[in-house]
Amino acid sequence: MGDRIARLIGAAPGTVVMGDTLSIKVYQALASALEMTPDRRVILSDTGNFPSDLYMAEGLCRTLGGRYRLKTVAPEEVMSAIDDTVAVTLLTEVDYRTGRRHDMADLTRRAHERGALTIWDLAHSAGAFPVDLTGAKADFAVGCTYKYLNSGPGGPAFIYVAPAHQEKTRPALSGWLGHEAPFAFDLGYRPARGIERMRVGTPPVLQLAALEAALDVWDLVDPVDLRAASLRLQDQFIKRIETQTTGLTLATPRSHLMRGSQVSFRHPEGYAIMQALIAEGVIGDFRAPDILRFGITPLYIDEDDIARAAHVLTRIMEYSHWDRPEFKARAKVT
Repeated sequence: MGDRIARLIGAAPGTVVMGDTLSIKVYQALASALEMTPDRRVILSDTGNFPSDLYMAEGLCRTLGGRYRLKTVAPEEVMSAIDDTVAVTLLTEVDYRTGRRHDMADLTRRAHERGALTIWDLAHSAGAFPVDLTGAKADFAVGCTYKYLNSGPGGPAFIYVAPAHQEKTRPALSGWLGHEAPFAFDLGYRPARGIERMRVGTPPVLQLAALEAALDVWDLVDPVDLRAASLRLQDQFIKRIETQTTGLTLATPRSHLMRGSQVSFRHPEGYAIMQALIAEGVIGDFRAPDILRFGITPLYIDEDDIARAAHVLTRIMEYSHWDRPEFKARAKVT
């Protein structure tokens, strides 16, 4: 399964392994990277990163006795913030709110020039557009499979370790299935060879079965063609909303090079507007404080879906259908 994911993210066979949650994989990659850069004490991330990644970094810093610190800067300032104090950059390639995309190759090159390692979170990249970890010379990467890869809620995560690092990486979570010989039942831990050492616990077999079926479509799809279709649908959606609707501000970059596979708009009443949309069968999601987010997935959304979504949103905005108490009552899940 890891090799099937590897093909979609520009990684060589034998460099990706599945299992556990994305947060666990972030922890594994981060702990390994810090141990490989013992003379540095800064983890660099950005304010657009997914909070869970930042929480894992904060927790690891506390576990290590406060000897390390997490530094966050605006996404646009990451390049200039990579200096000789940085041990590792922890970045999500595509901002979960706005859809803004980092330049993985440029930032990885800058990090390596300054002696730092890189961890890339591909949660909003894998299955959304072509990724080239090998070409970018990324050190570590992690990602989930329940977004664009369609494994379903709680689907297993993955971790990538560059071939040059695999035998030097010492797993902080020394799980049974990461042992060199799990069924020898040794009392002491010996890491498995290569990427296998990044296994932790028993794999979620039923969820892996769902993912295996979901990945079959990728045997029939060229990621380059998928990317072209995604950008075409995004542009159509943006044009319809901006020409037919007032009050919404585009949060997603207009440049194709700086965009993932989502379109986000801002509005002070974004939560209520999204609830009104969902009530009419147009399912996006809300991200605090004011983001309406729409995932563009050409495998199962077409131009008719885009047109209908734009029409419903336009009508909701024109007649203020969102301005009802039931749409403003905040639920735990947004």
